[in-house]
Amino acid sequence: MTRRIYPFYFIAIALCLYVVFAVVPSLMGIFLSFTDWNSFSSAVSYIGLDNYKTIFSSEENYMHGIQNTVVFTISTIILKTIIGLLIALLVNKGVKFKNVHRVILFLPSIIPMLVVGIVFKSIFNPETGLINEGLRMIGLQAWTQHWLTDIHWAFKSIIAVDVWKGAGYIMVILLAGLQSISHTYYEAADIDGANGWLKFRYITLPLLMPSLTVTTVLNLLYGLKIFDTVYVLTNGGPGYATEVVYTQVFSQFSLGSYGVGTALITVLFFIMTILGFFSIKLMSREEQNG
Repeated sequence: MTRRIYPFYFIAIALCLYVVFAVVPSLMGIFLSFTDWNSFSSAVSYIGLDNYKTIFSSEENYMHGIQNTVVFTISTIILKTIIGLLIALLVNKGVKFKNVHRVILFLPSIIPMLVVGIVFKSIFNPETGLINEGLRMIGLQAWTQHWLTDIHWAFKSIIAVDVWKGAGYIMVILLAGLQSISHTYYEAADIDGANGWLKFRYITLPLLMPSLTVTTVLNLLYGLKIFDTVYVLTNGGPGYATEVVYTQVFSQFSLGSYGVGTALITVLFFIMTILGFFSIKLMSREEQNG
């Protein structure tokens, strides 16, 4: 059987569009991050690494935003994966109305973030919010918090909202992976006397690794680009407690400091590339070992 090689012009148009609308703007952005591009002057001058020195300077707050972005990404990857996997395992069983349960659990992931933000701002309201009112009703007055305005709880609240919204989406991907695993493996394990944990450890988890790789990469890319959740709920406050890279980029572009803004995006791009590369390598190694 001969292998057919399609002519290059089959992908030429798509490749040209990708280069024009993706590669060229990216390279221009990296170049502009080395300039003093701003809204106050029509002239753009090359300033070398000054923008990056500003970002990594201890006198500025940019490193706090980068740190928050990384913490948010790692936290949501772990929590969404664990919760999504647990839910997928539950709804994959022969429970009643399992299709209804799947729809209900997936529904939060398709609700616009603006709507989610408005709802959770009401839920987190310290005076009339559902959480604090519920705690007061059961006698746990001391547990009430200013969830979105307390420096110790604001970022945790944002993470909780994002996990609530995204766990159902992860569940769907993992559920598809679970349903692709043949029941013959479990039947053979039953014959050998394996318990539930052994079946999960040596059958489910290794065969689910491709789906886990997909969800990890998706969560990684989403987490590093987080903006809407933070902007809607706290707008980076209180103070700078919940600032992330993209809220800082938004602030810099609003102030007309385009050079610093593009430098922040460039830093995030390299962080995303490095973390994405190592996460894929690690998950692929686990998949091969499994």
